[in-house]
Amino acid sequence: MPDPALSAALAEAYAAAPADLVVLHTLELRHPAFVDDEGLPTAIRVVRDHVDLWARLEAGAPLDGGALVRFVAMGFELELPPVDTAPVPEITVTLDNVSREIVRHLDAAATSQDKIEVAYRPYLSTDLEGPQMDPPITLVLTEVEADVFRVTGRARMLDIGNKAFPAETYTASRFPGLTR
Repeated sequence: MPDPALSAALAEAYAAAPADLVVLHTLELRHPAFVDDEGLPTAIRVVRDHVDLWARLEAGAPLDGGALVRFVAMGFELELPPVDTAPVPEITVTLDNVSREIVRHLDAAATSQDKIEVAYRPYLSTDLEGPQMDPPITLVLTEVEADVFRVTGRARMLDIGNKAFPAETYTASRFPGLTR
């Protein structure tokens, strides 16, 4: 089943596989606890390549939308979720040779109740002015394990079937009329 989010250029690159065109796979990890040295929100951005990548994010990106950002070269494993009717697609994401900075951010996220979001963006080596998938695939990272050499986690699409409805939680502290 074709994916309508792919750009025509990326679909052509996958189909023709020209020798002078490389698909650059990137990941962005976001969490409210990820802050830089100045206390500003930041994200962990990596590219599966041997050199760092400077590329422009899509305008609607949650953090630094439309800006030219740096993706740090790092080995990682990722198998994209299938385009099918599975209830909640789930994949494994593995980052190799993680730096102390990434471990520091993950430690800060471990003490929070918020979830880590993972965005996958493919870029073409000939066009770094925007990702070739809009909107990018966004997953929620769970079950994160880290050791000296790698970080591994399970990532899944938003499980809409298990969301509370209505999204409003009625508590006695917010709605005193509920108690007698």
